[in-house]
Amino acid sequence: MSKAAPGKAAPAFEHTTARRSARTSPSADQEAATGTVPAPAPTSAAARGARRVPGWWPLPLCAVLGALGGAGYATVAEPRYEATSYVLVSPGPRAEAASALGYAQAYGKIATDAFVLGAAETRAGLPRGALRSRVRAGASPDAPMVRITGSAPRAQDAADYADAVARALTGTAHKSAEKTGVRLTVVSRAAPSQGPVSPSLPVAVAVGVSAGGLLGGLALLARPQRRAATAAAAVPVPASGDGTAATADGPAQAGPRTAELEDAR
Repeated sequence: MSKAAPGKAAPAFEHTTARRSARTSPSADQEAATGTVPAPAPTSAAARGARRVPGWWPLPLCAVLGALGGAGYATVAEPRYEATSYVLVSPGPRAEAASALGYAQAYGKIATDAFVLGAAETRAGLPRGALRSRVRAGASPDAPMVRITGSAPRAQDAADYADAVARALTGTAHKSAEKTGVRLTVVSRAAPSQGPVSPSLPVAVAVGVSAGGLLGGLALLARPQRRAATAAAAVPVPASGDGTAATADGPAQAGPRTAELEDAR
């Protein structure tokens, strides 16, 4: 039996060790041939929380903010009370009963004129122009009745304003009673209301929710649409019969059998 030279024993041992390491530790080519893909890195808690947030979050947020704003307005706004006084227009002995309805419509329009309000302000001791924005008047469509409504931050003041304008209107009509043939009489004095007519908490909250929902919907329409980023990913291709594998984004690579043949040579 011939013994190998010492200088040639080392390369044969190195080739044997290389073949064993290639068999025991799979390379990147073997992973591509077998189709195994490394596990993706775990996502962070912040990324998972961002995925759970829906894209329509501005709509409920704006609605809640609107409700809070409406409730705050109803809490801090100045209350407004109203009181109503009624004046009856009745025909005189020389007037027809049908004419009273027409005169009621006419007196309902002039009840808030400057000369009527001026006389009411003088009797109530108010400055000039104080009742212009605090009194409104109107006539009933089916009865000879004039309705005068006063508004103020206090219930008693609202009733006083309505009564002052009602008395001033009857005084003005009395001066021209001989020409018109009708007379005016205060049949119901204004009574202070038990509670304010505004602001109303349910109405303010409903208006706030509606406004907030509208703003949230406009925000959803105005923001830019998200576009999904398309990234090219490598698609593993099954290994062929000669031990080679290829991916969709690169050329075929030599398999482990080719590497062993090269080492043997």
